[in-house]
Amino acid sequence: MARHNGGRGWYGKVVGAALGVTLLTVGASMWTAQAGSPHRTTASAPQKSVVKPVAVSIAHASDQGTRGVNITIDDGPDPVWTPQVLDLLDEYGVKATFCMVGTQAEAHPDLVRKVVAAGHRLCDHTVSHDTAMDQKSESYQAKEILDAERMITKASGGVRPMYYRAPGGAFTPYSRKLAASEGMRPLGWNVDTRDWELPGTDAIVSTVERELPNGPTLLFHDAGGDRAQTVEALRRVLPWLKEQGYSFGFPVR
Repeated sequence: MARHNGGRGWYGKVVGAALGVTLLTVGASMWTAQAGSPHRTTASAPQKSVVKPVAVSIAHASDQGTRGVNITIDDGPDPVWTPQVLDLLDEYGVKATFCMVGTQAEAHPDLVRKVVAAGHRLCDHTVSHDTAMDQKSESYQAKEILDAERMITKASGGVRPMYYRAPGGAFTPYSRKLAASEGMRPLGWNVDTRDWELPGTDAIVSTVERELPNGPTLLFHDAGGDRAQTVEALRRVLPWLKEQGYSFGFPVR
């Protein structure tokens, strides 16, 4: 997997806001007997939702089978570009997976909710988009992944990310295992459009057409800079994929 480099440094300037774990308080009175005796409560404590672990391997395949494609959108949400991407997806009846950066989700919860309301899926793309995560400690990796998961879930109104995509593909065995244990399938890609390099709309479209035989998961971006080329490329790519007989799906879980 190619690692993203130039043109992405803006995330290095984002302060990685670390959220502490919010403790749930139970507003119920408890009657407790002497030590060693049973106790009972007048109300039950809220139960944490059960998380079902998923496979630790990096997903590429589509749930639509061999003629399925997965549109994945990274680095947002962004108040300028995400709404335009959402409008295009709606126009062509396409569902996508949005790999969100924690600080972006926290700053734009309205957009996170719009993504969810439109039937798209969420993906954890860490707090600060550190493409050198695989060179950092396990405690650092855990904080980046789990804090982003909480930030995205809170912004969405309670909808948890279903996938984890390491920035620049900087996965480690530890990060994959951690994400999978939290119910987030590690997510790769097959076609890197490199739209973040601003190569021009024609180049982005040509990359999709040329590299689609590599596999079904396509990588685009809706933040991190001017994404006008991406929007125009999607305007051409989405109907072209339909004309070629592809159906749009989600990455396998």
